[in-house]
This record gives sequence, structure tokens and C-alpha cells, in this order.
Amino acid sequence: MQIIDLSLTMRPHMRGIAWDTAHTLADSGWNARTLHLYSHATTHMDAPRHFFEQGQSIEHLDLAKCVGPAWVIDVGALEPRELITVDHLGDFAERIEPGDRVLLRSGWSTRVDSPAYRDELPRISLTLAQFFAERLIALVGVEPPSVAAVDDMEEITVVHQTLLQAGIVIVEGLTNLESLREERVFFTALPLKVEGGDGTPVRAIAIEGSMDEILP
Repeated sequence: MQIIDLSLTMRPHMRGIAWDTAHTLADSGWNARTLHLYSHATTHMDAPRHFFEQGQSIEHLDLAKCVGPAWVIDVGALEPRELITVDHLGDFAERIEPGDRVLLRSGWSTRVDSPAYRDELPRISLTLAQFFAERLIALVGVEPPSVAAVDDMEEITVVHQTLLQAGIVIVEGLTNLESLREERVFFTALPLKVEGGDGTPVRAIAIEGSMDEILP
């Protein structure tokens, strides 16, 4: 089996990431940092609490949705601010079934160090969000830092609410999906167990290879 890391590396200049030196080998005998993390920084997961005041918080998410087989769907090289539609799924639109996990490969993560990464991100259309909700999928993962335009409050609210209300786990900020060679992988992305959390960074990985015992 081969493990492919799908997570961005946290760096201090990134949005929502900072740290201070808490201890050093010279001063204390060990190295330690105090981390300051925005709950939706880098590769991360959204909980319903993110867009619903009384929504389920991150520590209560069904972890079974966060671990298991996932379709890797290449949606092509997306243009800035392009809407991802059902048509982008190709024949996968007929193959997706309830409980499936879906990773949308776009290559957008190569822009992570440019303003366009956040300001011009392609996003899931409302019709696609509704399609996923109707199909009762378990999880959707995307390369942009959000499934919807961060500068459009109406859009970002309705798309997130459509997915989250359907019980769909949202993973944003994936990277390295171009390294995946199989259309179906074993995917894992687990959140930090934060009381009342609206979301947390995750370590997302995919496993390819001889997975007869774990892939149905």
C-alpha cells in the first residue's frame, strides 16, 4: 500500500496560522511551541456549527464518514471563480451512491501562496450541492479553501447549509490530489476533538494499492 499525504503544510505566514516559542532546548531542556490556529485554516473540516447556531459541533461528528473509500473525480483545470456543476462529474454522476465520499481534483492547491487561492477560488454550485445532498453522500473534499465564494455571504451560506444540513462532512484545502492514480482510494481526514468546535485543521491522507481487505 502507498500512503499519499493530501494535507497542506502549516507555515506561519499562512492565513490563520501563527506560533510562539514556548520552550527551547537551551532554556528548558526541550523544544515546544504555542500554536495559534484559526479553526478553518489550511486543510480543515467544517462542522454544522460553522453555519448553524445550534448545529452539531466538531467533536460529535460521525467519524465513520471521515474514514473509508472515496471517489477521486477529476473536474479539470478550473478557471478562477468557475462554478463546479454536476456536468463536471462526468459519468461519476451516475455512479455516486448514498454514503459515498467524493474528492474533487482540480489542481487549485498549486495557487496556495497567491492571493487568487482564496480570492478567486472556483466553487461548488448550489445545484451540485443539492445533487450531493439528494444522493446522501457522506463527505466531499475540495482543493480550494472553501466550497463557496468567501466574498459572497449569500452564496457561502446557502452552499454550506445545503451540504451540512444533509449531514455531509466538508473537507476544504486539500492538496496533492494529482498524485492519486486510482479513481477510488481509502481516504482519512480526522478533526481535532474540540469542544463546541465549528471546524478544525485535519491531516488528510489517501491510501492506494493492495486494499482488498479495506475496500469493498
